[in-house]
Amino acid sequence: MISPESFKRSVGEWAKTCKVEINEIHLRKMKNKWASCSSRGRLTFDRAILRQSKDERTKIIVHELLHLRYPNHGKMFRALLKAYTK
Repeated sequence: MISPESFKRSVGEWAKTCKVEINEIHLRKMKNKWASCSSRGRLTFDRAILRQSKDERTKIIVHELLHLRYPNHGKMFRALLKAYTK
């Protein structure tokens, strides 16, 4: 399990890698999904993500960050997600 502080630091590092700007990072219980993001750069993650493996956390983090650049799951979104998460 990763601490909330370490998780938020990791999100910040990935934001730099993905070249997106984030304004807020929140952790809370979510019923139906791992994460969400707003066009204003607010990211919200389910607290259960802290118990996931590093690889799984990375996929979820990068997925949400890329939505700040590409709001849909189009070709460019999928290509970048694959490139960043291999």
